[in-house]
Amino acid sequence: MSDSHISDPTAAAKQAATVLNDAAGIDHHDIALVLGSGWGEAAELIGETISEVPAAEVPGFHSPVVAGHGGTLRTLRINDTGSGAEAKYAIVLGARTHFYEDRGVRAVAHGVRTAAAAGCQTLVLTNGCGGLREEWGPGTPVLISDHINLTAASPLEGATFVDLTDLYSSRLRELARSIDSDLPEGVYAQFRGPHYETPAEVKMAGVLGADLVGMSTALEAIAAREAGLEILGISLVTNLAAGVSAEPLDHSEVIAAGKAAGPRISRLLAEIVGKIARED
Repeated sequence: MSDSHISDPTAAAKQAATVLNDAAGIDHHDIALVLGSGWGEAAELIGETISEVPAAEVPGFHSPVVAGHGGTLRTLRINDTGSGAEAKYAIVLGARTHFYEDRGVRAVAHGVRTAAAAGCQTLVLTNGCGGLREEWGPGTPVLISDHINLTAASPLEGATFVDLTDLYSSRLRELARSIDSDLPEGVYAQFRGPHYETPAEVKMAGVLGADLVGMSTALEAIAAREAGLEILGISLVTNLAAGVSAEPLDHSEVIAAGKAAGPRISRLLAEIVGKIARED
């Protein structure tokens, strides 16, 4: 499929946002989360679900094709917003479109554009990824400080010039480290996929400055910056990248590593989201 089913990205995002706000019975959301491999349990800890809509029933979305990814868009009333504070709401975009699905880059960016149209000010992007540093074993959460887009694509169209300096908010990274001071940070490289990277490609990414490799996040972050969202990116290292370890890569093992780390990283993410809600 191509981008032809989203002929106007702005209008499509507004239509989807209206559906989600109406389903939750609220006029806006505050924080959006994209929960990648291993991160799905966090939603249960962040707050009470007040609405849940199947992705296929929301304009521009479709059911995920990847094992380990959800198929609904959920609104949560955030638990920890401080005594007497106004209620705040998070939307969990459990229907991430990956670039390798060949639905077009508009479809990849549709979720974060919908979040902005729904009123969100902050976006938390998570993923499962391969690590280039041996000291970051499977199960290590890593803050994304910057990215390298190796997809040869952009979600921006025409003469749209967007500054990507501090794309991944230094303020939000500091906030996350106030929850866990040991959180490392690194540069994430997005490849197109769906095949895993070769050892030579991983080596190239390392020469370019990457610490992490995966198949998501960068294109979404660019679209989110254009839409005015403040972005926190967190990767879960689910495996050492090809060539870093002698072991062959297997998607089922990636899913298993994410499940093993799930309870710990979910608690971490819930605490981070709660602190964002209190401070913003």
